[in-house]
Amino acid sequence: MRITTWNVNGLRAVVRKDLFEPFFKAISPDIVILQETKVKEEQLPEAVRILPGYHAYFNSSLTRAGYSGTGLYTKQKPVEVTYGIGKSAYDQEGRIITAFYDTFTVSNIYFPNGGQGPERLAYKLEFYEHFLEYVEILRKKNPVIWGGDINTAHEEIDLARPKENEKNTGFLPEERAWLDEVVGLGWIDTYRHFYPHKTGAYTYWDMKTAARERNVGWRLDYLFVSPDLLPSLQKAIIHTEIYGSDHCPMSLDVKGLF
Repeated sequence: MRITTWNVNGLRAVVRKDLFEPFFKAISPDIVILQETKVKEEQLPEAVRILPGYHAYFNSSLTRAGYSGTGLYTKQKPVEVTYGIGKSAYDQEGRIITAFYDTFTVSNIYFPNGGQGPERLAYKLEFYEHFLEYVEILRKKNPVIWGGDINTAHEEIDLARPKENEKNTGFLPEERAWLDEVVGLGWIDTYRHFYPHKTGAYTYWDMKTAARERNVGWRLDYLFVSPDLLPSLQKAIIHTEIYGSDHCPMSLDVKGLF
């Protein structure tokens, strides 16, 4: 089974560029989790809402049009799909979709950016803690895969210019400390599981400075799994060949779930 995460930075833009179907054909995922879709389901073309071979689910922002949002495509229909974490203050921006299957759970999250002042950073850190409480409860029932755009690079190896960004959101000590907590609870950062020392492995590049061409990037997109899935992990891939956003997709191959 292959699960793929991608911050599309506007799903309609990816569709207009004729990059949506080629993405599926190139990667052949069983489950796709999308972030920053910036669209309501009814605004999408039918061919995107009803993709042959997949069941599709969308969660859009209730606070602003064309902002945030998540999507999930899955070949196997889930037993249940939920939206949010059950806390209204954190469920207004369409940032979470969770799909429950018989033997495992997948949660798709678009974590907030900590920019735009101290209030937004506080919101991001609170979101982090409430989500971690939520996903810790989930794993008591079934193995869990969760991920998406976490909007923080964990270690210095996870961005091209760590020293220059020590005081910038996305690499602040308090943001990174949350990822320390996640790993400390046993969650496995699947890319680092396979490539613990690999440098230059990024999933986001600033478009304004043509950073992708120079690979001046950040690893902001992750797929975590609960420890009980460790024997099932096969491969983690960052798809730098896939364009259409300021992020590229990342995939995880897992055996024995479907």
